[in-house]
Amino acid sequence: MSPAPTTFALTPGKRVLFLTKDPDLIRRQLSGELDLKMADIDPADLLDDINTDTMTPAWVCFRHRPEDLARDAYAGLIVDKQRVVPTDALKNGGFEIIVAGLRKGVGSSRETAVQAEKWSGIRMSVAASFAPIHGRNLINQGVLMGTYKMLERLQAGEEIAVDEFLQGHDPITQAIIRAGGLFPFGAAVRAGEIEVPAHTTGKRPMTMGEKIIASHLVGDVSPYVKPGDAVVARVDGGYSHEFTTAQVHVFLEEAFGKDYTLPNPAKFAVFEDHLIYADGVPSMMPFAHQIQELRDLQREFQRHTGVRDYSARDGVSPGICHQVAREQFIEPGDFIQATDSHTCMGGGNNALAYGVGTTEYAALIQSGFTMVSVPESIRFELVGELKPGVAAKDVMLYILLHHAKPQHTLNRIMEFGGPGLASMSMDERATLTNMATECSARTGICEVDDKALAWFAARRPGVDVEALRAKAVAPDAGAVYDGGVHTIDLSALEPMVATPGDPDHGIPSDPTNGALVSELGDVAIDIAYGGSCTAGKRDDLDMYAAVMREAMEAGLKVAEGVRFFIQFGSEDVERYARDAGYMDVFQATGVQVIAPGCGACIGCGPGVSDSPDQVTVSAINRNFRGRSGPGRLYLASPSTVAASAVAGRITAWQPGRLAALVGA
Repeated sequence: MSPAPTTFALTPGKRVLFLTKDPDLIRRQLSGELDLKMADIDPADLLDDINTDTMTPAWVCFRHRPEDLARDAYAGLIVDKQRVVPTDALKNGGFEIIVAGLRKGVGSSRETAVQAEKWSGIRMSVAASFAPIHGRNLINQGVLMGTYKMLERLQAGEEIAVDEFLQGHDPITQAIIRAGGLFPFGAAVRAGEIEVPAHTTGKRPMTMGEKIIASHLVGDVSPYVKPGDAVVARVDGGYSHEFTTAQVHVFLEEAFGKDYTLPNPAKFAVFEDHLIYADGVPSMMPFAHQIQELRDLQREFQRHTGVRDYSARDGVSPGICHQVAREQFIEPGDFIQATDSHTCMGGGNNALAYGVGTTEYAALIQSGFTMVSVPESIRFELVGELKPGVAAKDVMLYILLHHAKPQHTLNRIMEFGGPGLASMSMDERATLTNMATECSARTGICEVDDKALAWFAARRPGVDVEALRAKAVAPDAGAVYDGGVHTIDLSALEPMVATPGDPDHGIPSDPTNGALVSELGDVAIDIAYGGSCTAGKRDDLDMYAAVMREAMEAGLKVAEGVRFFIQFGSEDVERYARDAGYMDVFQATGVQVIAPGCGACIGCGPGVSDSPDQVTVSAINRNFRGRSGPGRLYLASPSTVAASAVAGRITAWQPGRLAALVGA
């Protein structure tokens, strides 16, 4: 293996692509008509919040080989119904640096976004800030992250030492950058060419996330950590799904040979949940062969490695990976890694859980440990209790608007606690941590109490509750929160709706009449969708059923011209709904019920829009353009989604007032 370069310079003849808010400027650069200079660009004119769905939409991710992904890099960047970056445009444009604005790479943890750039020739990504998982994927793939000032110097003909790109990174991450990526770094460590530095942090009060990392350290090191420490930590478990497993399998074969083995396969799992209904979506039908190949490769990986198998049986999925994992095997104090950004949902169980790219996951399941740069933390002290009709989803839309948008949560562990948290169920706590990734946080984590322990006991027969209590972590008195401690009075919150484009576009409802504020206006809907890992839990079904039972008793149904879909998050949730009699309520009111799976949340199942003029109100976690079809998608809580389905327009629910809100 040749050594990684120690300097970076623009290759003669190579170009820089600026992703500007003006699509015509991007098109002119791609055609070769225009070359821009950073010195002439106002950073405010660059695209902010470019999400990984834009960089590699779901249909592009059906290709598991990076060179094939690269052909349709940025296929999701669409303006006026036309792609801004056509097939092969990035690859054939001769670019090696790509430039964006704030929070580049938000959304899904899909490493395909980085691979599509890298295999198109991109060697350096420049932005004002990067979403944490995307930034880690860039590092693991050996793509440098630079600043606007660096780019000005490069375009002036300067050569920059790689060491300049190390600023702000911990020693292990610096070593990975110098090595040219995670796999070259791992090879150098195994060959004795790189020694992993030990940390020496002394005794200090720690947050919940810090305590979990400290309890999983490998080697004879200090049992305390602080933000910025570079450590090696043991992983308790993880999982992948059919969207990502194929790449994990191929990467391990390439790195360790076709006869590779895993030391602890029982700690890891595969799920068939994301593409279970893709075959039935007209826009997905052209990709049926690729989808089946992903399924086949996952099954091959499972047989080869012996990891736990949550494959579909007779076409029925056991459930969404994040929901099943929290139900069945994630415990307090665990350190969990998986190939999906909503892995953080496990934080509701008092675990440290977050998503990683396929390269990082392949490396950690082969070794049993991973490299961690200890993140900073931010605490949300919850007080009061939610009013009827207000849910954890509304709490997160509030946090997205007031804390994520100004970047308070960026790359931090979101810690939830206080008496307000104690008033919330475990399912609602899971909603809080699930949507930490929408906040561009590293993850979320909740405190444990007797309510949490009773939840474990009810779902896991024979579990040792006292052992779980002993494993649970709580913050130390005096723990340091670099993001601050923020008190949220739950009783003061109202139902919220996020307008299309981003989850941080939140608008609260008007409590005087139950309708939304005039800023939103009267929004008629075509589709209402309740499901996904965020909103397919038992408590979510309780919310849908409460609204629809009120509708049934008032002689109301789903509004004419509206389709309302409810999809279970797991087989356990489906059994619960049937036992509770909810199926009769849904049938009587015109709800279409779907077996467990992801589906519409990633545009691969019933509930996706078919045309740009359709409007959806959905309880899923993110509403990026094209995420769930070409239409406009609003985010809301399960109660608001159900009430809107009955009203035919976006409407917040107030118990006992549904008929009045509908106008019946």
